[in-house]
Amino acid sequence: MSQVQWLRSENFQRMLWPLMALVGILLFNFFFTPGFFHIEIKDGRFFGSLVDIANRAAPVMLLAIGMTLVFATGGVDLSVGAVMAISGAIAATVIRPDYVKGVLEYGEVQSLFLVLSIPLFFSLLAGLWNGLLVAVIGIQPIIATLILMVAGRGIAQLITQGQIVVFIHEPFQYIGSGFLFGLPFPIILVLLTFTVTYLLTRRTGLGLFIEAIGANSIASRFMGIRERMITLSVYIFSGFCAGLAGLIVCADIKAADANNAGLFLELDAIAAVIIGGTMWGGRFTVFGSIVGTLIIQSLTTTILTRGVAPEVTLVFKAFVIILVALIQSEKFRQLFSNRMAGEKVRTS
Repeated sequence: MSQVQWLRSENFQRMLWPLMALVGILLFNFFFTPGFFHIEIKDGRFFGSLVDIANRAAPVMLLAIGMTLVFATGGVDLSVGAVMAISGAIAATVIRPDYVKGVLEYGEVQSLFLVLSIPLFFSLLAGLWNGLLVAVIGIQPIIATLILMVAGRGIAQLITQGQIVVFIHEPFQYIGSGFLFGLPFPIILVLLTFTVTYLLTRRTGLGLFIEAIGANSIASRFMGIRERMITLSVYIFSGFCAGLAGLIVCADIKAADANNAGLFLELDAIAAVIIGGTMWGGRFTVFGSIVGTLIIQSLTTTILTRGVAPEVTLVFKAFVIILVALIQSEKFRQLFSNRMAGEKVRTS
């Protein structure tokens, strides 16, 4: 595909408005927020507002990557926030298994492999549970994942006995606050996850199969696509991404807070996917979801740096989501252009 053809392609048109929204937010900060684009290097590490935005957005980026594939099949995963809480609760409990019993002394130091593998294993099981309910039993995705959204946070609180489990485990803490190649390690994890996802969905036939299922699951089944297996797989992958995001949050704060970890982040992930151009089943763009996440985090940072009360942030988020979603709607753009053309005719 030539450069001109790509600029006229549907993928570029879908990405154009989110990119313009992100550029608009960044330009506002360029003119009105002193030092916003300033990046300095200390001890071989990059620091600055832009780096901080990407770092803080990393957990939602991971959620959005998994959510994008779920959206592409025509589904939704409301349980990712609860899976984050479960993952963090298990990781903290593996590090300090007797903390909930009132034993404050550390026992044997657990290996990083166990601290990572056990939570991720149960995150995969959570995704498998959602996938079975949706793909095999046939429950509507919003209902199937709502079950784990409610029950999952309760499971996380049972694991921690309603306590905030604090810990010190330097190898694990590196995941949330370490640096690699000068960048915060959560950003590296996002880049790796995005790269693997992109290669699997755009360099193999898997992406086309996912889009076919989202466009028409019955037709794709008659075409020979293993619709149930692929749908099951995307929910498992979404659970994995949520579990990884939960580990980042847990390692960053050095504690497992089952009541607040990942709370309402499923809504941010859904918003990021929609802003990025994946409206519902069928065509999807993982890169667009990354851009959507950056829009949300950049907007949040901008609002806070302008001295606006934090509780107003949600109102601005809602406004931006509605605005970008309307702009991306071809029917809305057509209606708007027709109305503008009508106004020109009247004034002429």
